[in-house]
Amino acid sequence: LSLLSFQDLFGVSMVVPLMNLHIKSLGASHTVAGIIGSLYGIMQLFSSTFVGCWSDVVGRQYSLLACILLSALGYFLLGISTTVLLFAISRVPVGIFKHTLSISKALLSDLVSERDRPLVMGRFNAASSVGFILGPVVGGYLTELEDGFYQTSFICASIFLLNAGLVWMLPWSEEKSGSREHQQGNRRTDSFSAKANHDLHLKSATNGAVASDSLFQSPWIQVAAVLRRIKGIACSDLWDIFLVRLLMSVAILLYYSNFSLAMEERFGVKPLFAGYLMSYSSALGVLAGCLLGPITRLYQHNTYRLLLHSSTLTCTLILLYASALSIWMVILSSTFLAFSTTIGRTCIIDLELTIGGNEASGTLLGVGQSVTSVGRIVAPLLSGISQEFSPCGPPSLGVGLALVAILVMNVNKQKYCSRGNVKLKNQ
Repeated sequence: LSLLSFQDLFGVSMVVPLMNLHIKSLGASHTVAGIIGSLYGIMQLFSSTFVGCWSDVVGRQYSLLACILLSALGYFLLGISTTVLLFAISRVPVGIFKHTLSISKALLSDLVSERDRPLVMGRFNAASSVGFILGPVVGGYLTELEDGFYQTSFICASIFLLNAGLVWMLPWSEEKSGSREHQQGNRRTDSFSAKANHDLHLKSATNGAVASDSLFQSPWIQVAAVLRRIKGIACSDLWDIFLVRLLMSVAILLYYSNFSLAMEERFGVKPLFAGYLMSYSSALGVLAGCLLGPITRLYQHNTYRLLLHSSTLTCTLILLYASALSIWMVILSSTFLAFSTTIGRTCIIDLELTIGGNEASGTLLGVGQSVTSVGRIVAPLLSGISQEFSPCGPPSLGVGLALVAILVMNVNKQKYCSRGNVKLKNQ
């Protein structure tokens, strides 16, 4: 699964930086290019919850395969797009079904125990980040060739087909046979404690066995099951976790929104240096993902406390960047911000799954992706408005939003601590 995540973002990051150049070469105006980009974001916003919930209903294997193959179709259409219309059509299957990493994370949460989940998620995110670092370099080289964009798109589609083969080769049959034994055992006894103490990785297996029947059900039955699950999440008490995720996402996006321009206006630094600094931060993010295991052990697997401290550090570092008087303070803040944001992103996912439960992990991760998509829509607007007042406006606004997120976490501290105690007793 880590290899799948690496190849996924490696292929996507080869193509995405070149897309604006390609659509303009097809004769599209800046407005048309912006509309197509916005439509992609809107499709991601609404589809992530439904696709994540669908993976809970029909199982990870079928949903993951469908998302990978339909994403491959989208990038193949992109590779043959010679008109603006075909370019726009190629973004539809990708916008709706490009949720491969979310479903992979849901599968990981099914397979590992709660104690090991931050470590495994951190390594998974690190593998993704490596792909995101290398992809633009390879894509930039390929685009220098004749018909380079088309070749890059076909390579990306081929990578997705390779990922589909990897998913098909995973040992699903062994999981299903194990789940049948698990289900039979549950029929013999109604003891909750026996079920709770059963090996946690069989949760994924149970989903796989149910999926083999659910896949052939009426589409209307599947839709009804999806809507029931979404209603359950909407009526749950997880609003504060999703609010914290939204606020922190917007705060970090505001930090990066005008980074190159602000660096040039404030310190006279060329955009090339700003690009090197962002690549440096991405590389440190990979290192932070690999260090999550020792860090969670240091915090005795208290995800809430780790999230609170990482969010506080993120807020402080954004404030340091906004008030920086020299380029060295910016480098210092970027160095530690790479660690705090990586840790915070992993902790918020772990907290969602811990309180929401693994049984609906696909739905929870899908809703989380929708929340992040809202942040991506709102952040450019807030950045543009605050930038009218000062180059430091966007990060200063980000500090305020991060403080609100920290306040929300402190207000709901009792709920997190009580849930943590229950989790430890079950273990």
